[in-house]
Amino acid sequence: MTVLSPSWQSYGIKPEFVERVKFKMKNPATKEKIKGLLEGITKYDLQDRVKVRKWVKMFAKILNEPLTQMQEEQLVNFVIAQKIDPNNTLHLIKLWTMFR
Repeated sequence: MTVLSPSWQSYGIKPEFVERVKFKMKNPATKEKIKGLLEGITKYDLQDRVKVRKWVKMFAKILNEPLTQMQEEQLVNFVIAQKIDPNNTLHLIKLWTMFR
């Protein structure tokens, strides 16, 4: 039986990175800061490579997670591929379960 990896791993995103970010996001101040920066975004914003790259860089800085160019590109590709609609509850549930 084959165990499927979470979809983020298929983009080359390392499990150690995800675990560090999940741990850091448990800090209420950090979580609120990032939520505030994402307030008002649209599904079109999340398909704009320039905007997504800008957010990835901002969040990496907030989380004190230095990223290589390759890691940055992997994260941008992952976000764009998800076709996230922040106003669609099912999309948000899918993301939440992916990173539990």
